[in-house]
This record gives sequence, structure tokens and C-alpha cells, in this order.
Amino acid sequence: MKRYPLIAEHGLVGDLQTAALISDEGVVDWFAAPRFDSPGVFSALLDHDRGGYFRLSVDGPDVTVKQLYYPDTAMLVTRFMSPDGVGELMDWMPPDRTGRPTDRHALMRVMRCTRGTVAFTLECRPRFGFGRSPHDLRLDGRTAAFRSAAMAGFLQSNVPLERDGPHDVRGRLELSEGQIAGASFTVDGPEAAPPPLPDVAEVEAALWDAVDFWQRWVRTARYRGRWPDMVHRSAITLKLLTYLPSGAPIAAPTLGLPEQVGGERNWDYRYTWVRDGSLAVRALLDLGFAEEAAAFTDWLTARVTERAAGPSGGRPLQIMYRVDGDPSLPEEVLAEFE
Repeated sequence: MKRYPLIAEHGLVGDLQTAALISDEGVVDWFAAPRFDSPGVFSALLDHDRGGYFRLSVDGPDVTVKQLYYPDTAMLVTRFMSPDGVGELMDWMPPDRTGRPTDRHALMRVMRCTRGTVAFTLECRPRFGFGRSPHDLRLDGRTAAFRSAAMAGFLQSNVPLERDGPHDVRGRLELSEGQIAGASFTVDGPEAAPPPLPDVAEVEAALWDAVDFWQRWVRTARYRGRWPDMVHRSAITLKLLTYLPSGAPIAAPTLGLPEQVGGERNWDYRYTWVRDGSLAVRALLDLGFAEEAAAFTDWLTARVTERAAGPSGGRPLQIMYRVDGDPSLPEEVLAEFE
């Protein structure tokens, strides 16, 4: 497992309220919940030793990997090729359709063997609140419940699970050609109960439901030019970075990554920058996605109205806001611009 894989060696999945980054080794090394701008649950991208991660990989010195997306979707496929066989890992998050903020978000992971035999290794090491919030672990059959003061996480899998120290779990499962296994990691409030254990049919239905959601959305684009696959992929990425309950896009799903190694620009980009958001939404509008443009226009109109109605009416807009429009940003974020 690489300690710090390049950003280019990651894929992005999300549910339109938050997002996760997954390396080409099958490692979730970035996931903040319940919103884009929430504290990290898995943040090994920033600190490999203390940040936490969720790994599903095929190990071995002769294993090669390839990562791609299922066509016109946000479903990420990581393919492991070894002398003994070929395995695939599909990652996704069920997309939000309600537009209502929620604490519950699920990361779905399905493993399959397409040739020969492959052995998947599972490691789940959540670190709530960027590793500052300790948690308890309860392992009950196919469910591992991780509970901290502010959040609970539930790992459910048909990979046999065992404790790996007091706070983490691991497992290993060998698959033969045609066999399938799955794992899900669900976050929720600290007192929440684990979700019902899904069966294979339910997971498969959820997968194809998500495929249908994204492919239907892409088909509403009016772009008819060259390289449509690349254009659609860019549009999906912009959509993944938009907070559906408010219609506000964020600049990036991560924080603390320097624009230049050794430089000062390692800001938190998980907020809505008025300039960047306007450019992103203009790109979507040019492609025919009018609903997203209307939602952002409503969000921006509300910010202008709030300013005009305030005690010092007429002040200019802030350069950035929280995704729900809250103008109060963390002190460490504001300090970066003073």
C-alpha cells in the first residue's frame, strides 16, 4: 500500500452531499461526513499513520491495477490483474434524490472475480474528526460498529471480519471466477442503529439504480461535439461536487493539499467560492443542465438579499461561503486570507 499516492491516482465517488476519494489500490483515503465540509472519517491522504482508511485490495508483488469509470456514471471500477486471476472492485455512493440534508451516507463496495482466483484483503480503520475523536468498536458477526461522540460508522460485509487491535477490523476472502462479495460503510449520528444487512439482490438493485440515475442525467446534456466521453466525465465531476440541498458547488473535496510542494497554498477548498462556483455552473449550463444553474442562481440570490438586508446593507459578497450559505467560516480558514 502506497503511503501517499498521487491525486491523479484516485477516483471520486459521491452522493451529492459528500464525497470520497479512492486510490487505484482500492484504498478510501479521503471521506468527510456528513457534508463535504465536515471533519474527516478517512483522511490518510493527509496523514497516513493517523488519518484512517478503508482498504479493499488484492495483494501481491505481481499485481497490476487499472482504474476507470463505468460509462457515463460516477461508478468507479478498480481492476486488479495478477498471475492467478483478475478481480474487480466497484465503488459508489447511492445518489441523493431528496435534496434534504441527512447524517446517513453509505459507501458501497462490490468485489468480483472475473478470471481465475483472487484474494481480497479488507482493512477498515476509521478515524473520526480527523483522528481527534476516539471511538469504540463492537464486532457482531457481519457488522462492525464504530462509535465516537459525534458519529457512528457501520461496516457490513460478507468478508469474514476480525479485530485488528482495539479499534479496527480486517478480513480476507478468496474469490473464484464468477463469485461476488460486498462491503458497505455507513455513517450516521452517534446513537443510530446499524442499517439492515443487505442481501446480494438488494446490493445489485442499488448498483443498477445508481447507474440509471447517472446515465439518465448525462442524457439530458445537449453537447454534440467532439470527445463526448471526456465532456460528460467533466460534467459528472462538477455534479459530484455540488451540494444538492442548496445547489452550491464546492471548489474541491479536500483540504490541506499544497498547490505547490513547499508552498503556502494548501487551503480548505470544501466551500463555495462565488467566482469558482459561477464558472462551474456556467459550464453545466452551456451543456444544457439548466436545473443545476437555476439552483445555484437561487442560492446566490439569497446571499445577495441577505447582504442587502443586513445592518450594514450594501456590503459586497464574501468570496466564499459554507455550502448551506452560512457566511461564518472556521477561524483557520479566514486566517488564510488575512
